[in-house]
Amino acid sequence: MASDPTTLDQRSTQPIASAGAGTRADRLRPVRGWLYLVAAMIVLMVVVGGATRLTESGLSITEWKPVTGILPPLGTAAWQAEFEKYQQIPQYRELNQGMSLAAFQYIFWWEWGHRLLGRLIGFVFLLPFLFFLWRGRIDRALGWKLAGLFALGGLQGAVGWWMVASGLVNRVDVSQYRLATHLTLACIILSATVAVAISLKPPRDTRAAPDWLRSYGRLFFAVVLLQIFLGGLVAGLDAGLTYTTWPLMDGHIVPPIGNLFIQHPAWRNLFENVLTVQFNHRMVAYLLFALAIGQWLSARRVGGAVGRRALLLLALVAAQGCLGILTLLHQVPLDLALAHQFGATLVLIVATVNIVRLGEAR
Repeated sequence: MASDPTTLDQRSTQPIASAGAGTRADRLRPVRGWLYLVAAMIVLMVVVGGATRLTESGLSITEWKPVTGILPPLGTAAWQAEFEKYQQIPQYRELNQGMSLAAFQYIFWWEWGHRLLGRLIGFVFLLPFLFFLWRGRIDRALGWKLAGLFALGGLQGAVGWWMVASGLVNRVDVSQYRLATHLTLACIILSATVAVAISLKPPRDTRAAPDWLRSYGRLFFAVVLLQIFLGGLVAGLDAGLTYTTWPLMDGHIVPPIGNLFIQHPAWRNLFENVLTVQFNHRMVAYLLFALAIGQWLSARRVGGAVGRRALLLLALVAAQGCLGILTLLHQVPLDLALAHQFGATLVLIVATVNIVRLGEAR
């Protein structure tokens, strides 16, 4: 009995396509592992950055020395010279007058460690990138994506110094605008790194997702980034140390409009009014939780990996909300605050994986 030529052609080409995809995935496995390592280091960088902020250490190093700054002060004279530089800025004169050298060394090590970690991420990214290029594991399209990530990393270093510089003159802390920008850019780099890494491995579950669910996933991701930016404003204004009750805020679910918009022009309240900034952070948290529930209810109809990711996102958002409430009620202790910041990176990572995989499930 003769076979249908079309059927034979489909049977013969399907294994070839699968084998080709498998070969590419195998070839790129070391690249994926390297990018996962970089992403983990960025998460650590975000957490250490949070500790630097919470310990008021960010202004302890008053100069930007990308190369020579890798070495800490060596010897008593060098430490004294660094301390004298710190004594010239408003934070010392207005907040830390009379600080001992030992106390200065404590905050210096936090900031030095934060900057050292940034330099290490640069080396861990650049050297393997060049090696993989030399070995031919990276094609032109992927190479441009990775070069873009490296450029963003360099920009992040410049933004970090731009942030620090805002606190060296006429202020005792850094600008909340610049702090929120610095944090958000770090999270954008983290998300982009994870997205590139995930895209290098074909998904196991290829069931199709409706277009509206992909749009929903992108909306959820955008709101996560917005919430991270708002969290940066809260940190920059120390807004978590005020209105430390929940669910009421200053005795209200929604504070009086006159208090929320007491400053003029009105837009300044969104960035500079402690009450408004914390209120917005709370409201967007509620919005995220509602979106996570809606996404899960929708995605479970598709089932498989799509439904599991939506359920994981719902669980992470719920846990993150609980951490945020505990951090507020306990007036921002270091351990809870850092756990809250770490939780934000987990939500962002899973939201990133979700939109990448939903985009592939067509």
